[in-house]
Amino acid sequence: MNRRNFFRNATLSTAGAMLLNPIETLGFNFEDRKLNSKAAKNIIMLVSDGMSTGTLNMADMYLSRKTGIGSNWLQLYRDNKVSRALMDMASASSIVTDSAAASSSWGGGVRIPNGSINVSTNGEEHMPLWQKFMAAGKKAGCVTTVPITHATPAGFCVNQKSRNDQERIAEKYVDLKLDVLLGGGSKYFDANTRKDKRNMFEVYEQQGYYVAQNREKLLGAPSDKRLLGVFAENGLPYAKDRYSSSQLTNSTPSIAEMIAVAITNLKGSAEGFVLMVEGGKVDWAAHANDITALIYDQVAFDEAVKEAIDFAEEDGETLVIITTDHGNANPGVIYGAKANEHFDGIQKFTQTNEWILNGVDKNTTINQLKERIQYANGVGLSDADVSHLLSYYKEDIPQESGLYNPKKLPFRVLAEIQKGYTSVGWISMNHSADYVELAMYGPGSELVPPFVKNTDLHYLMLTAAEVENKF
Repeated sequence: MNRRNFFRNATLSTAGAMLLNPIETLGFNFEDRKLNSKAAKNIIMLVSDGMSTGTLNMADMYLSRKTGIGSNWLQLYRDNKVSRALMDMASASSIVTDSAAASSSWGGGVRIPNGSINVSTNGEEHMPLWQKFMAAGKKAGCVTTVPITHATPAGFCVNQKSRNDQERIAEKYVDLKLDVLLGGGSKYFDANTRKDKRNMFEVYEQQGYYVAQNREKLLGAPSDKRLLGVFAENGLPYAKDRYSSSQLTNSTPSIAEMIAVAITNLKGSAEGFVLMVEGGKVDWAAHANDITALIYDQVAFDEAVKEAIDFAEEDGETLVIITTDHGNANPGVIYGAKANEHFDGIQKFTQTNEWILNGVDKNTTINQLKERIQYANGVGLSDADVSHLLSYYKEDIPQESGLYNPKKLPFRVLAEIQKGYTSVGWISMNHSADYVELAMYGPGSELVPPFVKNTDLHYLMLTAAEVENKF
C-alpha cells in the first residue's frame, strides 16, 4: 500500500470507528478552517503532565509575587499572542484519563482505554503521529523529566498494549530511529537492570546514536547525530532538589537545557521537525501532594515554554502547542487571613517533601525530623505533628499508598500538616476529569476552535503541517 492510500485508509478506518462510538466524533474539519495560512514546518508540543488549573495559577502567582513578572505561559495570554481553547481529555474507558490514553489520543487520533498506547481494546493499532511525520521526511524527538519510555512520550511514537512494558518501548524507539530522546529511565536501557540483560545503550551506539548519561556530555552533544540522553534510573530529580544540590545541578540537565539541545539537533532538517516536551514530574508531584515539587517543576517547565516560544518567534515557521493531559489532585490556595503570607512562604522552601521523607527512618528522633523540616520549609512543627509523621515509619503502622510512592511514605500526612502554613489544599492524590488548557502560537494556531476533543489535536497538527496532502 502506498503512503497516500495508507493515510487515506487510516482516516476512513478511524472515521468508521467514530460512527460506532459517538464519543470519538471529530468536532471539526480543520481543512475547512485553514484558509490561506502557511504551513507549519516545525511543531513543538509542550505537555505539563498532570497540571490542574490550580497548578498553572499557583506557578504564575508564585513568580508574580516573587519577581513581579508572571509565568511565560500566562504572559502569552496577557499579550494576546496565542489562540486558546479548552480540551476534553476523556479516554475510551473513562472520563478520567491516564497519561497513556491521553497521549495516544493525540498520537494515534483515537480514544483508547486507559493503560494502553495506541492500541484499541480489539487489538487494532493506530499509527502514531511522530511516525507519520517521519514518513513525511521530518525529524522527530521527545524530551521528558520522567523515563523517556514513559506513557506520554511513548504515545507519540509507538504502539504497545501495556504502558508498563517500558523495556520493549526502549527497543521500539531504536528500531524507529527517532532522532532525539532525552529523559530518565536508565533501568530500561541498562543491562544490569533489564530483565533480558540486554545493553540497550550499546544497541543505540551501534545504530549511530550519540549517547549521553550526564549533563556535561549532553551539552557537548554533536548536532549531526541521533541523540539518546538518559540522566536518571527512573525520573529526573525534582527541580527544587536539583537547584539545591550542586552535585545534581552539575550532573543532571534542566528541562530548559534539554529542549535547547533538542532544538539545536533537530532544526537543520530541510523538511522540518516535530518535538514533544513533557514536564512529567509535575504529575508525580501532584500524586504526592508535594507543593514544593509541584510549583518548582511547573516553573521549570515554564522555562522550557520560553525556549520554545523564543525559537518560534525567531524562526517564523514553528507551531508551538502548550497544554496538559489531565488534571491531578486539583490543588489551590485556600481563603484565610494569612493566605498571602503563607503562600509567599513557599518562596523560601529549599527542598521537596520527597527529600524530607526519604531522609527519615524508624530510628529518626522527633528533634531530628523537626530540624529537617525547619531546614527544608523554614517552619517549626509541633512535637505532635512530628510524632504523627514518625508513626508511619513504624512497622505496626499501615503505610501510605499512592502512585510513584514505592516506599509508602506519608506524603498525604505531611501535605495536610503543611496546609496550615502554606494555605494550599488538595482534593485527592489522583487524576481528575478536568477540561484542560490548550494554547497555540505560530502557523496553524488559527485552526483551533474554543473547545476541542483530544483526538482533534492529532488531525489539527497534520493539517497545520500540510502533511496529509503529500500522501
